[in-house]
Amino acid sequence: MIELEKVDRSFGRVHAVRAVSFSVPAGAIVGVLGPNGAGKTTTIRLITGLLPPTRGRVVLNGAEVAPERRDLRRRIGYLPEANPLPAEMSVEGYLKYRARLFGMHGRSARDTINRTLDRCKVTDMRKRRIEHLSKGYRQRVGLAAALLHNPPLLILDEPTSGLDPAQVLETRALIAELAGQHTTLLVSHILPEVERTCDRLLIFAGGKLRADGTREALLAQSGANRYIVEYKSRANANNDLLAAVPGVNRCTTQSLNDQWTRAAVEFDTDVTDAGARLGAAAATHALTLRELRHDRPTLESLYISLVERAEEPV
Repeated sequence: MIELEKVDRSFGRVHAVRAVSFSVPAGAIVGVLGPNGAGKTTTIRLITGLLPPTRGRVVLNGAEVAPERRDLRRRIGYLPEANPLPAEMSVEGYLKYRARLFGMHGRSARDTINRTLDRCKVTDMRKRRIEHLSKGYRQRVGLAAALLHNPPLLILDEPTSGLDPAQVLETRALIAELAGQHTTLLVSHILPEVERTCDRLLIFAGGKLRADGTREALLAQSGANRYIVEYKSRANANNDLLAAVPGVNRCTTQSLNDQWTRAAVEFDTDVTDAGARLGAAAATHALTLRELRHDRPTLESLYISLVERAEEPV
C-alpha cells in the first residue's frame, strides 16, 4: 500500500528526513512515534503529496506520489492535529460540503453522511454549529470528515487529543474497527495509545527511522539484559563485587540509605543465566538480598534510549 525508498527531504541546510525506507501493507494499523523535530510530520506530508522528496520515492498503491497527483491524494483521509474546521457551519452542512468535494450527491451522499455520523457517534450533533461543539466533538467531526469518502489510506495525527477518557476508549475501538478496511497511520506522542491500538511501530528521531516492528519484536531486539539487585550494605563491602561477575559489562550502584544498596547490572546479551550468576555471587560474598529481578525493557525505555542516542554528537 505505502512504500518509501531512501527518502530524503531538506529545507535549505536543514535535513528534516534522512534516508527513510519502509513499507506498509494494506489494512495495517501502524503507529508513528517521535519527539518534536524527529521527522515524522515531514514524512506524513511526503506521503500525502503535500511535499515532494528531495531524493527517493514515495509510492502509494503502486503509483509514485507527487504534489500534482490529485487522484492519489483523493485516496487519503487525513485528520491533522490542529483539525481546522469552519466554525460557522453545522456538522451536517460541513459534511455535505466535503461530500460534494469528493463528487458525492443526492441519496448516495445522504446515506454516506448518515452512516459516517453514526460511525463517529456525532449524529446527535448534526444540526449543531461547529463553533458550539466541545473539543472532543470537534475531534470526532474531523475524524468523520477524514472517513467520509472511504479512503484506502487514513492518517490520524493525535486523534484522541482533547477527548475525555470515555471518548478515548470509543476512539480506540473505532480505530480497531478500521483494521482491514483502511490502512491506518496513527501519529501520536502517547506511548500507551500506540501500544494498545497499533499492530506495528515506526519510531523516528533526528530525521531518521530508528526502529520498525511490532512491540514484541522491538523489545526483543533492544538487547537489554539488565538486572536490579538490592543488598544489605556493609561497612567493608566492595560495591564493585558484582561488576566482577562473568558476563557483566556494566554495573552502577546507588546507596538507598545506611542499610541498603541498589545495583543495576547489565550483562552481555548472550548471557542466559545472569540471575543464577548473580545469586551465586551473592552467596559467595555473603550478601543479604532483598531483591533480585530481571529489569525487562519497556516501550517507554526503548523510545527514550533511541531518542537520546539520536541526540548524541557524531
